[in-house]
Amino acid sequence: MIGTDRLVLRRPTAADLTAMVEIHSDPETNRFNPLGPADEARATRDLMSWLAHWAVHGFGYCAITEPSGFVVGFGGLRTHVFEDEPVLNLYYRFRPSAWGKGYAPEMARAVVDWAREHRPEPVLIFTKSDNAPAIRVAEKIGFTLLRETVLEGAPAVVYGAQETIVT
Repeated sequence: MIGTDRLVLRRPTAADLTAMVEIHSDPETNRFNPLGPADEARATRDLMSWLAHWAVHGFGYCAITEPSGFVVGFGGLRTHVFEDEPVLNLYYRFRPSAWGKGYAPEMARAVVDWAREHRPEPVLIFTKSDNAPAIRVAEKIGFTLLRETVLEGAPAVVYGAQETIVT
């Protein structure tokens, strides 16, 4: 579990499925998702995949809660392969009611700090080229543009720490 002044990042459980569906099926939270909003079946598959990643690696995408326990979003790090190199993908999605509170950069800084202490892989953010909010978060945590690419058929960008070398 990772904590910040305002957030708790914890291993998700099957009990988080309702929040997962609420957040991941919302068209607003999926504005930049090439796959679009998830239905309940896809959200369930995604959550089961996240739980399996936790079982194998001991970390992964988290349920992000306020101290009260209310789930405001999901995010964290997951293993990924980019250009044949192992990396950690930094992902997040928050309820619209949590937007504008600085939660995304707060969570991102916390998981990047955790990764620097516990993992050898670089942390990268993959996002669509027109996702200005995600690009702002990447820049707020000190990441820079490393590469332009195509993901899921859409123009995308890859951000990482300046010390990250992507050839």
